[in-house]
Amino acid sequence: MRTDEEQSRLAGSDARFRIHASGLLGKVLTFTAGAVLLVVAFMFSVMVLAVLVAVGLLGVGYLWWKTRDLRRQMRERPPGGHVIEGEVIRDTASRDEIRR
Repeated sequence: MRTDEEQSRLAGSDARFRIHASGLLGKVLTFTAGAVLLVVAFMFSVMVLAVLVAVGLLGVGYLWWKTRDLRRQMRERPPGGHVIEGEVIRDTASRDEIRR
């Protein structure tokens, strides 16, 4: 079994961790510190998002730049060397007559 001292240490109720906002000044300072921490965390997250977007745009731009010659070649010379354009009309009735 654990002693009361171990229980209080595990629960985080050690004297080092007990900070109470006593009085109006303490509460105002606690609120101000919390608000400042929230603003700093928000600014940090916006900066991280901006960096990720910038890196993503640079990556897409790099791929677009590196594949421009390949895209030009694909437009000029399609795979297989030539393109046959047209329509195919298949008459199934005459084909059945030939088989008989």
